[in-house]
Amino acid sequence: MSSFGDPAEFLASLDFDKKLAHYDIRGSMAWAQALFKADVLSNDELKTIVNGLDTITEELNQGTFPFRIELEDIHFNIERRLIELIGPLGGKLHSGRSRNDQIATDTRLFCKDAINNILVLLKRLQKTLVDKAESNIDVILPGYTHLQRAQPVLLAHHLLSYFEMAERDVDRFNRAFDRVNVLPLGSAALSGTPYTIDRESLAKELGFENISMNSMDAVSDRDFVTDIEFAASMTMVHLSRLSEEIILWSSEEFGYAIAGEAYTSGSSIMPQKRNPDIAELIRGKVGRVAGSLISTLVTLKGLPLAYNRDLQEDKEPLFDAVKTVEDSLDMMAGMVASLEFNKDRMNANAQDGFLLATEIADYLTRKGVPFRESHGVVKALFAKIIEDGVTLYDLDIDYYKAFSPYFEEDIKSISSESAIAARDVVGATSKLQVKRRINEARSGFKDDEKR
Repeated sequence: MSSFGDPAEFLASLDFDKKLAHYDIRGSMAWAQALFKADVLSNDELKTIVNGLDTITEELNQGTFPFRIELEDIHFNIERRLIELIGPLGGKLHSGRSRNDQIATDTRLFCKDAINNILVLLKRLQKTLVDKAESNIDVILPGYTHLQRAQPVLLAHHLLSYFEMAERDVDRFNRAFDRVNVLPLGSAALSGTPYTIDRESLAKELGFENISMNSMDAVSDRDFVTDIEFAASMTMVHLSRLSEEIILWSSEEFGYAIAGEAYTSGSSIMPQKRNPDIAELIRGKVGRVAGSLISTLVTLKGLPLAYNRDLQEDKEPLFDAVKTVEDSLDMMAGMVASLEFNKDRMNANAQDGFLLATEIADYLTRKGVPFRESHGVVKALFAKIIEDGVTLYDLDIDYYKAFSPYFEEDIKSISSESAIAARDVVGATSKLQVKRRINEARSGFKDDEKR
């Protein structure tokens, strides 16, 4: 190589941290008020600074703000523009403040908004799942373990399992929000501001619930970033699991469901195909979000106190993880709403007699046979059914009694419907329990709307 690259370009973070411009303005507005209350700024100086920041906000909104890469980051860009607009007074705004506590504050403000938006998207997905479950309350399909048909379940019960996963995601993001909701502003570079700033009032002004208790920790803490990235990673894992089921169910081998045309793509060579590409992309993006978490963890590992330039590397993974999970939640809600189920195929497969093996063992147990013994009897019974090439529905009572005298005529009443109805404990697949959970979910949505 004939020349070296430009170190200034390598140092610059403007390409990505300009996303925080409006948050930086919010923090600066609040800081100006705090400086006024601390007698650092006069009332006229405060008004001039606020007017200048208002002008910058208009420029940002109109796309006319003069971003300059040579100024490194969004903080210096806004400060320089403020000085251009109002003169040297603009430099007074930085009194008692450092880029260290400034970026920590901007990032937390961004994270609060991001979490709130993700929570809205999660709730929308949950509502979509509940709607789909309720409209398919009578549909039965095989439940699977190890991708082998296991026992009959209601389709609604299956769909609501993803409601429960999303419920845990909501809880994780709410907990992350609590840890984000701490104001670091006033920590300055690492030792705290030398001015008599009312940090409690400053926190209230910016909408923070708490203030940081150690200035060195406050400027170097990025735990809240990893909290969000972990919550986002788990959300993506859950979306990926649902995507995988949609992909499987869309195959001819299953033939259980198909997503709306907008959520599928055709083949470039095979005109008959409808590929579940949106589901595949969501499944593929899990690694991207989990990679953001790993990237931030590795960046934080071994950093000495307090601020280090390594922390500049926290924002791109964070921004990407937030955008990816937002987009994926949006697409998943639309795709679930568009799903069309092959109810006849599901119901037909749910009538597979082998799915009733556990129910027959339970039948014997209710007659007084220890379950482990019942298990052995039914295993032998089904081995014989396979050997004879018959189905469960071909058997007469003598066939059953050859395996246990406890079998009686009422064994013929066992069906997928009766097996589902028998599972009538909280959290199980009976229609009563599933309807109860749907009603609880809807009550929760109403409570959310009131808050």
